Amino acid sequence: MKLNQYIDHTNLKADASIKDIKNLVDEAVDHDFYSVCVNSANVKLIKDYNKDVRIAAVVGFPLGAMAKEAKVFEAKKAIEDGACEIDMVINVGRLKDGEYAYVEDEIREIKEAIGSNVLKVIIETCLLIDEEKIKACQLSVAAGADFVKTSTGFSTGGATVADVKLMAETVGNKAKVKASGGIHTREEALVMIEAGASRIGASKSIDICKE
Repeated sequence: MKLNQYIDHTNLKADASIKDIKNLVDEAVDHDFYSVCVNSANVKLIKDYNKDVRIAAVVGFPLGAMAKEAKVFEAKKAIEDGACEIDMVINVGRLKDGEYAYVEDEIREIKEAIGSNVLKVIIETCLLIDEEKIKACQLSVAAGADFVKTSTGFSTGGATVADVKLMAETVGNKAKVKASGGIHTREEALVMIEAGASRIGASKSIDICKE
């Protein structure tokens, strides 16, 4: 698969304008990126602008500390508006407190709410020790997630090769891995793919795909 087909072309900035989002879509089409990844308020805007582009919507972004019911509602609304993939942020605090049933149930409820659509679970690796990363991946698989994802890109760090390898080893063939956060070059993206990533989240997608 070509590198551009690994990429979710991303704009999650708080000040992203309608023009910015339409430009994101145009770039995704021009460069044949796999999808665009946006905040859920922009899903219907994109669908009305270009009904053919794949849309991934973030849910509970970027902190993951919203009420479970709010995340479920946001996920369902994004799918209704035209998204085909959901990138949700786990409740990191609950994970670190050892409230594993809460974390697993939240992931499962969101997956059930979106049906056959793809669910990616952002575990925010920069805030976790390795044992917690492993547990987050195990809970995601148990809850039926399709991907585990490294980072929001809005916390203290982004994707690392070590984390991608650890996550890929943990999920095996039961889920895929998305590397996101701080990936700016072709070389960085290729290293993440070699480490086990099946998808790359990036805002510097055009630079990444330059030969």
